[in-house]
Amino acid sequence: MEDEKIEMLQDFYDKSNNIVFFGGAGVSTESGIPDFRSVDGLYNQKWDYPPETILSRTFFDRNKKEFFRFYREKILIDGIKPNKAHIALARMEDAGKLSAIVTQNIDGLHQMAGSRRVYELHGSTLRNYCMGCHKSFNVDYMNSKDNDYPVCDECGNYVKPDVVLYEEGLDDDCINGAVNAISKADMLIIGGTSLTVYPAAGLIRYFKGQYLVLINKGETQADQYANLVIHDSIGETLSKLKL
Repeated sequence: MEDEKIEMLQDFYDKSNNIVFFGGAGVSTESGIPDFRSVDGLYNQKWDYPPETILSRTFFDRNKKEFFRFYREKILIDGIKPNKAHIALARMEDAGKLSAIVTQNIDGLHQMAGSRRVYELHGSTLRNYCMGCHKSFNVDYMNSKDNDYPVCDECGNYVKPDVVLYEEGLDDDCINGAVNAISKADMLIIGGTSLTVYPAAGLIRYFKGQYLVLINKGETQADQYANLVIHDSIGETLSKLKL
């Protein structure tokens, strides 16, 4: 990593008072969570059905046994902890510099690190609800191997993770909050995302601030628009900042 790019990032950070972070799967891969599109990601592993199909609402409704076999093995990963990126972002918020995190991830690691204002575009594995009586259930209940799929212990209906599956729309309140935060930011840091998943990736067009920074190991379609592009680890990069 070039020292001059870190110095430029530091300069942008020091001059900014309303920073928003927009992140994707690359933020959590450093915590041991596989992403969906890299060479070793979930979309390149063999299952009875393509992961895109398994993680759809139609598949969930029709084949809960296979859905939860995949979900429990590949989505609910035991022992994960926040990494350097999550910790640095929480410290930015504590310092009064970071106003919000907009994330495509569903693992809850930002909150675990101490971040408070987090817009989870695709929901969270930490929240689960009965599709009948709406009772809430924790991750342990969802991960129980006592049955092929979780059912409500109150009414017997199915329990669904509060995650956005393919064919489902994003939550309006979450989208509106994220758009509002991004539109008011003077600095937007985009990290660990290929910016290929819509409509989430389209939210960055609402940024009208001064500094657009992109930190990702690979190139993205937004590189040409950024004031600063760093092709490196998001955790290593943010940990070099003086916060």
